[in-house]
This record gives sequence, structure tokens and C-alpha cells, in this order.
Amino acid sequence: MNQTDNSIEELHELLSILQFIDVGLVVLDRNHHVTLWNGFMENHSGLGFSDVEGKSFFDLFPELPQEWLEKKIDTVTHLNNRSFSVWKQHPFLLKFQSYRPITGRSEWMYQNVTVFPLVNLLGEVEKVCLMIYDVTDMALREQAIESANIKLEELSKIDGLTGLLNRRTWEEQLAQEFRRQQRSDEISSLVMFDIDHFKRVNDTYGHQAGDEVIRTVAAVLQHEKRDTDIGGRYGGEEFGVILPNTDGDGGLVFCERLRKSIEQAVIRHDDQVIPVAVSLGVAEITFNGNNHMAWLQKSDEALYESKEGGRNMTTVFKK
Repeated sequence: MNQTDNSIEELHELLSILQFIDVGLVVLDRNHHVTLWNGFMENHSGLGFSDVEGKSFFDLFPELPQEWLEKKIDTVTHLNNRSFSVWKQHPFLLKFQSYRPITGRSEWMYQNVTVFPLVNLLGEVEKVCLMIYDVTDMALREQAIESANIKLEELSKIDGLTGLLNRRTWEEQLAQEFRRQQRSDEISSLVMFDIDHFKRVNDTYGHQAGDEVIRTVAAVLQHEKRDTDIGGRYGGEEFGVILPNTDGDGGLVFCERLRKSIEQAVIRHDDQVIPVAVSLGVAEITFNGNNHMAWLQKSDEALYESKEGGRNMTTVFKK
């Protein structure tokens, strides 16, 4: 076998490989006309080489991001260098359906794309080659991990028993609201409340009943507060609510509505109805203190007055 025969055989082997590799190969001339189209492209587009040969890539696929791709091709041509695009930037170049069972969660194939120059013997760029990789499995795995991380982050902010914000996250929201109010002329109020005689509930009915009481109080709070209000479980049987754009009088109205709703709630445990009441304190924001903790202290002082005054009542902090 002479050298020419060897070269022909090697070229035949190379073309066979290009046809069967699991990567899309498209070669375009300087006018964006197709000159090579491998088996991957045929299988996923439904177009054979005879259907696309010599035709404009953009005419064949009008849904292509033409302006973006032309700029990428021009950069490759002028700089004689490769260019890349990953699915996070553009989920896909060509809208190919995803067929593999593992990737059944996605209708379309996620793709990474490499564009590189093809030069002639003089070193001039005559054509460009697009390599299209099916990365659907990887993309879906990454999305699943990101989604799981987001859920974990959300769960880390939530109190497991009540579904309200936990203390750490709620205090962060309180500090943020304090800073926001420092930059504006609006008013906000802060409510602190706790369940009256909660230790007696635990001692009389048991800790499971106590948990049910806390859950019910939290549910009533969720129902009564506005979407813009920020409720949290401060600890044990104590709760906090930030009321943006609400003065002390408005805070009193909210507290009384919440107090009556909790008092009327029917909480059953082991065929027994557990009576529940709460004491509340509300304070408008002031900037006499250096931080949000001074605001919190004023609400706590009002709450303490409610307890001292007989419980099951609301007290507004007096400046």
C-alpha cells in the first residue's frame, strides 16, 4: 500500500469518526454556508448533508441568535482564535429535543458550543467549525444542586416548628428595617408578644400540646399580618412582628385584632380544648438609640407592662 493509499484510508477513518462521535460538527465558509454536517447534526436536526450543503446556516435555522453568533464567528475569523459559549450563557444554540431517558426532565437539549478557525496552507482563515456538545445531563444536575442549595438556604432561615422566620433571620430583618427607616421619613412599628402562662400549658397538657399551641399562634399570626409585615419566632413562646409604614395607633389595631383571633382559636389536644391568650407590646420606631436593639427594648418594655397589667392585653410604648 503506497503513501497515497494510506492517506486516503486515514481520511476515510477520520470522516467515519466525525460522523459517529456524539458531538455536533458544522463547518461554515466565510458566507456562513454549510460545508460539513456530521451524523450528530443529521440525527438531531432531521436534515441530511444533502439538505444543508451550500445553504446559509441562518436560513436553515431562523431561530438562531444571528447577531450574537455572527459576532462570535467574526471574532474567531479576525483573531484566528477559539471562542466558547456555555449553557449558562445561552442554554442552547440549536433547539434540539432531548431524547435520552436521563434527561427526560428537559424538553430541549442544553448545549456548550466551541467555535474555532480552519486555516488554509497560507494560514488564512477560510472557514469556521462549530462543535456542539450535549450537556443536558450536566446542566440538569447543576440546576438540581443549585435548587437544593436555595431550598437549604431558605430552610436555614425558617423556624421548623412554626414556619416563621427564625430568630437570627428575623433580627437581620429588624436591623435592615431600622437602617431603612433611618434613610426615610416613613414610620414603622415593632410588636413583641408571647403566650400567657405557657409553662402552665406544658405542665398541664404536655410538651406536644405546647408545640401545638405555638403552631396555632404562628398560624393565626400568618393569617392576620399583611404580606409586607415580617413575623418571626423570637424564642420559646415569644414572637416578633415588624410592621412597616405603620404608626403606634395602627400597631395597636393590629395587635388587638391578633390578640382576639388567638383568644378565639380552638386548640384541641387529646380531646381537650386548650385556652390560649397572648400579651403584646408595640413601639413606633425612634432613633434615640444607636441600633435596632433599642427599638426592640422599647417593645419589650411595652410587653412587660401588658404582663404586669394583667396579661391578655396590648400596651403601646409611651415615649
